Amino acid sequence: MKTAFAHCLITMAVSAVPVGLALAVACSSSNSAPPPGQTGSTCTTAAQCYPGVDAGALQGTVTCLTQLQNGYCTHTCQSNANCCTVPKECPTGLTEICSPLQSAGSTYCLVACDTASITANPAAGTTDPQTYCQKWANPTFTCRSSGGGSANQKFCGP
Repeated sequence: MKTAFAHCLITMAVSAVPVGLALAVACSSSNSAPPPGQTGSTCTTAAQCYPGVDAGALQGTVTCLTQLQNGYCTHTCQSNANCCTVPKECPTGLTEICSPLQSAGSTYCLVACDTASITANPAAGTTDPQTYCQKWANPTFTCRSSGGGSANQKFCGP
């Protein structure tokens, strides 16, 4: 899960009463990235994936890829067009690709980190695939190969 960092400003105000001291705290987020997407979230079962999303509207079967460290929420797909089709499935600007994972027979929606996907995101803030994955997917993810044989693609994963 993505972690947002907040900066807080502490101000002190002295009132007319000698003992009256007020402390005010104002916080603002320094993370301009949108909230984390659903794909790539950690899981142990498919039931934990895509909360707040109409899972029946997803174009594929919701899956928790437990072979990946800490699990990886995703859903099956036939093509890239099946990914990021339902509101709240993906943050704005994020690209997902439909790829086999580790030469498995099924294909899944995965957070893309190839050069074209990064440059297509106007809010990317970086061209470095590792930095992109850590900002847009999960602070512990790297840009790695899906290991899908001839259909191999780059995705953000553990």
